[in-house]
Amino acid sequence: MPSPSAKTRSKARAAARLAAVQALYQQEMEKTPLPQLLTEFHQHRLGATIEDEEYIDADPNFFDDIVKGVDARRDEIDALIASKLAVDWSFDRLDRPMRQILRAGTYELLARKDVPVGAAISEYLDVTDAFYDRREKGFVNGLLDAIAKVVRA
Repeated sequence: MPSPSAKTRSKARAAARLAAVQALYQQEMEKTPLPQLLTEFHQHRLGATIEDEEYIDADPNFFDDIVKGVDARRDEIDALIASKLAVDWSFDRLDRPMRQILRAGTYELLARKDVPVGAAISEYLDVTDAFYDRREKGFVNGLLDAIAKVVRA
């Protein structure tokens, strides 16, 4: 059984993943410069209470790593995702929240070898739950699994 500190760290990382997807979405929608985006999330979102909903304290370093990593490697990540889509489906056809979930998950599979494949995919399925229904979870699962087979082979 995990220690209480491992459980707390796991929840903080889960909150960081969700916040990272939200930050990446905001960046794509509003073209917010990265330093401003990170500052805004650190000061107003991570662990804050918004509209009477208290957010779990997110691991700020993990959050920063995902957001900065996706930003730095966006072209590589997008090409990897596009390579696993059906032939008749283009990357641009994915809606914005889906793109961010897949980008964050792909980055984690590429760059965070300390996170087991199964854990990373499972966590992004939980993030998908925040935005979508069951059908989309299957899509995310299949796509991240296909990417994992390439980048963690």
